[in-house]
Amino acid sequence: MNSIDPPILDAGDTYTTCISRVKDAALKARLAAITNDVRTASADYVDKALENRLHEVPRIANVGGVTTAELKKVYTQHMAGKNAPGRVAYDEIFNSSAKCLLCTQRKVDALDHHLPKAHYPVLAVTPVNLIPACSACNKAKLASVPGTADDSALHPYFDRIQDDRWLHGLVVTGIPAVVRFRVQAPAHWATQLTNRVQLHFDGLNLGDLYSAEAAEELTSIRHQLTNIHRTEGMQAVREELLARFESAAAAQLNGWRAVTYESFAMSDWFCDGGFAPV
Repeated sequence: MNSIDPPILDAGDTYTTCISRVKDAALKARLAAITNDVRTASADYVDKALENRLHEVPRIANVGGVTTAELKKVYTQHMAGKNAPGRVAYDEIFNSSAKCLLCTQRKVDALDHHLPKAHYPVLAVTPVNLIPACSACNKAKLASVPGTADDSALHPYFDRIQDDRWLHGLVVTGIPAVVRFRVQAPAHWATQLTNRVQLHFDGLNLGDLYSAEAAEELTSIRHQLTNIHRTEGMQAVREELLARFESAAAAQLNGWRAVTYESFAMSDWFCDGGFAPV
């Protein structure tokens, strides 16, 4: 997961903009009447997110007479729509990261509701509840609802784990070589954070995603490694891989690319020709 600063967009203002073009006068009046509820829910959300207490956010299907279906349409029709009045806010959040904040690999092509709008409709257009994500991660999360602090999904705006090394890998010998990824939490992490990171890793199937990326990376460097091994030997291959690891780790410590190169470098079998296709 990558962490970024939360959007600075005001929840109440965003909501007001979204409902500004609702044509049904009666519906618009009912939607406008709960603007303070939206503001209050957003402030409560931030307070709880800062303490990993989002599992305590109440699930309310009917907010001041406005139904879940009606609030979901505020998002789909009046924020996410191409010409919707809330589209400016949508685009600002969408463009805040080029890569999915959840898997860190695929391009952003959706906004994920961290707390799903089906269960928390009052947060349907709340900016801090909207995460730039890829469709695969968005689909994998579905409408999951946290039951406890331990099973609360990591939040890219409030959880900061990128400065601690937690992603590791191991080369599995075979043809072709495969890197298996795993979560290995640093000693100073609380058990709760470790559980949440493992849940994130498993729930989004990141191990398989990263292994596939590592396999493709090997294909792109195999010719170079073969030449280095033939002319300079095993240690030169290791040094090349370690240099690549250091460069990749400087950009993203827990990125699959950095872990891939480190895993390759730590394997004597790989450095002594295990990278060959046959």
